[in-house]
Amino acid sequence: MSTAARQVSTAPKTSAVEADVSNETGGTDYLETLLGYNASRAAHTLVSNFLRGVGSFELRTVDFSVLSVIGHWPGVTSRQLCQQLNVLPPNMVVLLRELDKRGLIERQPHPTDRRAVGLLLSDSGKALMKKAEKAASAADLQGTAHLSAAERKTLARLLQKIYLKLRTD
Repeated sequence: MSTAARQVSTAPKTSAVEADVSNETGGTDYLETLLGYNASRAAHTLVSNFLRGVGSFELRTVDFSVLSVIGHWPGVTSRQLCQQLNVLPPNMVVLLRELDKRGLIERQPHPTDRRAVGLLLSDSGKALMKKAEKAASAADLQGTAHLSAAERKTLARLLQKIYLKLRTD
Protein backbone atom coordinates (compact mmCIF):
# COMPACT_ATOMS: atom_id res chain seq x y z
CA MET A 1 0.00 0.00 0.00
CA SER A 2 1.36 3.39 -0.91
CA THR A 3 2.14 6.04 1.69
CA ALA A 4 -0.69 8.27 0.42
CA ALA A 5 -3.22 5.43 0.74
CA ARG A 6 -2.07 4.72 4.31
CA GLN A 7 -2.45 8.41 5.27
CA VAL A 8 -6.01 8.50 3.93
CA SER A 9 -7.01 5.30 5.69
CA THR A 10 -5.56 6.42 9.04
CA ALA A 11 -7.15 9.85 8.93
CA PRO A 12 -9.82 10.27 11.64
CA LYS A 13 -13.31 9.73 10.29
CA THR A 14 -16.04 12.25 11.07
CA SER A 15 -19.37 10.62 11.79
CA ALA A 16 -22.71 12.07 10.65
CA VAL A 17 -23.58 12.74 14.29
CA GLU A 18 -20.45 14.83 14.79
CA ALA A 19 -21.25 16.79 11.64
CA ASP A 20 -24.77 17.54 12.92
CA VAL A 21 -23.42 18.76 16.26
CA SER A 22 -21.26 21.30 14.49
CA ASN A 23 -24.30 22.68 12.62
CA GLU A 24 -24.87 26.27 13.78
CA THR A 25 -28.64 25.86 14.22
CA GLY A 26 -28.38 22.66 16.20
CA GLY A 27 -30.44 20.77 13.64
CA THR A 28 -33.63 22.79 14.07
CA ASP A 29 -33.76 24.19 10.53
CA TYR A 30 -36.70 21.99 9.56
CA LEU A 31 -38.57 22.48 12.85
CA GLU A 32 -38.32 26.24 12.48
CA THR A 33 -40.24 26.04 9.19
CA LEU A 34 -43.27 24.59 11.04
CA LEU A 35 -45.83 27.04 12.35
CA GLY A 36 -47.00 24.60 15.01
CA TYR A 37 -43.47 24.21 16.36
CA ASN A 38 -42.87 27.96 16.42
CA ALA A 39 -46.29 28.64 17.95
CA SER A 40 -45.65 26.05 20.65
CA ARG A 41 -42.26 27.52 21.55
CA ALA A 42 -43.64 31.07 21.57
CA ALA A 43 -46.71 30.00 23.55
CA HIS A 44 -44.53 28.36 26.18
CA THR A 45 -42.63 31.62 26.68
CA LEU A 46 -45.71 33.84 26.70
CA VAL A 47 -47.83 31.53 28.87
CA SER A 48 -45.02 31.20 31.42
CA ASN A 49 -44.83 34.99 31.69
CA PHE A 50 -48.62 35.26 31.85
CA LEU A 51 -48.90 32.68 34.64
CA ARG A 52 -46.21 34.44 36.66
CA GLY A 53 -48.13 37.69 36.19
CA VAL A 54 -51.57 36.48 37.26
CA GLY A 55 -50.52 33.55 39.43
CA SER A 56 -50.04 35.75 42.47
CA PHE A 57 -53.78 36.49 42.31
CA GLU A 58 -54.59 32.77 42.54
CA LEU A 59 -56.07 32.81 39.06
CA ARG A 60 -55.73 30.18 36.39
CA THR A 61 -55.89 31.24 32.75
CA VAL A 62 -59.55 30.23 32.47
CA ASP A 63 -60.47 32.09 35.70
CA PHE A 64 -58.75 35.20 34.45
CA SER A 65 -60.49 34.90 31.08
CA VAL A 66 -63.95 34.49 32.60
CA LEU A 67 -63.47 37.38 35.01
CA SER A 68 -62.08 39.62 32.28
CA VAL A 69 -65.05 38.99 29.98
CA ILE A 70 -67.49 39.59 32.83
CA GLY A 71 -65.66 42.80 33.72
CA HIS A 72 -65.72 44.09 30.16
CA TRP A 73 -69.26 42.84 29.41
CA PRO A 74 -71.36 43.42 32.56
CA GLY A 75 -74.53 41.35 32.52
CA VAL A 76 -73.08 38.63 30.27
CA THR A 77 -74.80 35.26 30.71
CA SER A 78 -73.05 31.96 31.33
CA ARG A 79 -74.21 30.80 27.90
CA GLN A 80 -72.53 33.80 26.27
CA LEU A 81 -69.37 33.14 28.27
CA CYS A 82 -69.30 29.55 27.03
CA GLN A 83 -69.58 30.73 23.43
CA GLN A 84 -66.98 33.49 23.78
CA LEU A 85 -64.38 31.39 25.58
CA ASN A 86 -65.12 27.97 24.08
CA VAL A 87 -65.85 26.42 27.47
CA LEU A 88 -68.37 23.59 27.86
CA PRO A 89 -71.46 24.52 29.92
CA PRO A 90 -70.86 21.96 32.72
CA ASN A 91 -67.32 23.30 33.15
CA MET A 92 -68.61 26.88 33.20
CA VAL A 93 -71.05 25.99 35.98
CA VAL A 94 -68.15 24.77 38.13
CA LEU A 95 -66.00 27.81 37.27
CA LEU A 96 -68.75 30.28 38.14
CA ARG A 97 -69.51 28.45 41.39
CA GLU A 98 -65.84 28.73 42.40
CA LEU A 99 -65.64 32.42 41.48
CA ASP A 100 -68.87 33.06 43.36
CA LYS A 101 -67.52 31.29 46.48
CA ARG A 102 -64.47 33.57 46.31
CA GLY A 103 -66.80 36.57 46.24
CA LEU A 104 -65.51 37.75 42.85
CA ILE A 105 -68.80 37.74 40.93
CA GLU A 106 -72.42 38.64 41.49
CA ARG A 107 -75.53 37.40 39.75
CA GLN A 108 -78.48 39.55 38.75
CA PRO A 109 -81.72 38.89 36.88
CA HIS A 110 -81.31 39.34 33.14
CA PRO A 111 -83.20 42.44 31.92
CA THR A 112 -84.85 40.74 28.93
CA ASP A 113 -84.74 36.98 29.58
CA ARG A 114 -86.39 35.78 32.79
CA ARG A 115 -84.64 32.40 32.52
CA ALA A 116 -81.15 33.89 32.26
CA VAL A 117 -78.90 35.40 34.90
CA GLY A 118 -76.50 38.24 34.19
CA LEU A 119 -73.04 38.18 35.71
CA LEU A 120 -71.12 41.11 37.16
CA LEU A 121 -67.85 41.52 38.98
CA SER A 122 -68.25 42.22 42.68
CA ASP A 123 -66.32 45.13 44.16
CA SER A 124 -63.55 42.74 45.23
CA GLY A 125 -63.65 41.15 41.75
CA LYS A 126 -63.22 44.57 40.15
CA ALA A 127 -60.28 45.40 42.41
CA LEU A 128 -58.64 42.02 41.75
CA MET A 129 -59.09 42.27 37.98
CA LYS A 130 -57.71 45.79 37.85
CA LYS A 131 -54.47 44.47 39.34
CA ALA A 132 -54.52 41.15 37.44
CA GLU A 133 -55.11 42.77 34.04
CA LYS A 134 -52.29 45.21 34.71
CA ALA A 135 -50.02 42.27 35.59
CA ALA A 136 -51.13 40.34 32.47
CA SER A 137 -50.40 43.32 30.23
CA ALA A 138 -46.98 43.76 31.82
CA ALA A 139 -46.27 40.04 31.32
CA ASP A 140 -47.20 40.34 27.64
CA LEU A 141 -44.88 43.29 27.22
CA GLN A 142 -42.09 41.44 28.98
CA GLY A 143 -42.54 38.35 26.79
CA THR A 144 -42.55 40.41 23.59
CA ALA A 145 -40.10 43.15 24.57
CA HIS A 146 -38.10 42.59 21.39
CA LEU A 147 -41.17 43.30 19.21
CA SER A 148 -42.42 46.73 18.26
CA ALA A 149 -45.97 47.78 19.14
CA ALA A 150 -46.95 47.29 15.50
CA GLU A 151 -45.45 43.78 15.48
CA ARG A 152 -47.31 42.86 18.70
CA LYS A 153 -50.56 44.08 17.15
CA THR A 154 -49.91 42.10 13.95
CA LEU A 155 -49.02 38.97 15.92
CA ALA A 156 -52.21 39.22 17.98
CA ARG A 157 -54.29 39.75 14.83
CA LEU A 158 -52.74 36.75 13.07
CA LEU A 159 -53.17 34.46 16.08
CA GLN A 160 -56.81 35.54 16.42
CA LYS A 161 -57.33 34.90 12.73
CA ILE A 162 -56.28 31.30 13.30
CA TYR A 163 -58.34 30.54 16.39
CA LEU A 164 -61.40 32.54 15.37
CA LYS A 165 -61.50 30.57 12.10
CA LEU A 166 -61.36 27.32 14.05
CA ARG A 167 -64.25 28.48 16.23
CA THR A 168 -66.49 29.07 13.20
CA ASP A 169 -65.79 25.68 11.58
